[in-house]
Amino acid sequence: MTKTWAISGLLLVLQLVSAGAVAHESRPAYLQINESKTGVFEINWRRPAIDDKVLSLRPVFTKECQPQGDVASYLSQGAHVQRWTLQCQPAGLTGSTIYIDGLAQTLTDVLVRIQFLDGTTHTHILKSNDPRMVVPGTPSQWQVIADYFTLGVGHILGGIDHLLFVLCLLLIVKNNVLLVKTITAFTIAHSITLGLATLGFVRMPQAPVEAVIALSILFLALELIKQQQGKSDLALRAPWLVAFIFGLLHGFGFAGALTEVGLPQSDIPLALLMFNVGVEAGQLMFIASVLLTIQLWKHLVKTEVRWLPHATAYAIGGVSSFWIFARIAAF
Repeated sequence: MTKTWAISGLLLVLQLVSAGAVAHESRPAYLQINESKTGVFEINWRRPAIDDKVLSLRPVFTKECQPQGDVASYLSQGAHVQRWTLQCQPAGLTGSTIYIDGLAQTLTDVLVRIQFLDGTTHTHILKSNDPRMVVPGTPSQWQVIADYFTLGVGHILGGIDHLLFVLCLLLIVKNNVLLVKTITAFTIAHSITLGLATLGFVRMPQAPVEAVIALSILFLALELIKQQQGKSDLALRAPWLVAFIFGLLHGFGFAGALTEVGLPQSDIPLALLMFNVGVEAGQLMFIASVLLTIQLWKHLVKTEVRWLPHATAYAIGGVSSFWIFARIAAF
């Protein structure tokens, strides 16, 4: 029971966080730079938007690169998008500095992806404490390892829905050995679909995938309620099977983020591997934090809060139901 109370308390807090997460304050901005001709780059600048509110961020390039023509601006799937053409000197962008004006005053990150004519691709994450980058030549393998590992960790820790699914599994499964099997099944499943989708062997539209991920959380919330009522169903008898099935869907969700970023043509297997390792590292960090919370709860809480597990289950169901309708509306 102590484990149930501990995770329930953490879940209740995360529900408040996840409800606020609908506003997407922590979503990263994306700066896509594609070289279309020698020294000519097509810019795609995406900033998180909530209705008419947009983060006040602006990419700044070297003075040797000047915009050409008009800037196209429009809203698309919760983001404000701007597109324009950048004309650079023959040396191009290599060795120049890209700076994100206004990033230091925010809590978000900016994911920069640069693709040159020869297929060379660079991916870099700019943060509030490091809002600039120098465009390198051919990326080293160590740079690929660091960038894609960081990207994987950031994606899982910023994905409240994925974490909430894992947390539901922790709450449902009481046996530690069975819990290890369940988390392992979830890991194997989403690793399979992440690889297949990123490499282009399987394609799934992202909007329905996100809606089904929310549905998977609602399913576990219902199973949790059944458990509290003394009933036994599939998620209680074979949680590893449920984790594997829904893990396949969650893998498509991870792949959506990686596909948008892209993979360096020279190190596709390494980048894919490190992104997946980063996702797993972030997942283990989250699980460790839950287990630490359990231990703290054992030492600090002496009284059973009988209504908390029930309130937590219904809160999960309410938030996931809202996500389902919101994501269906975004089709």
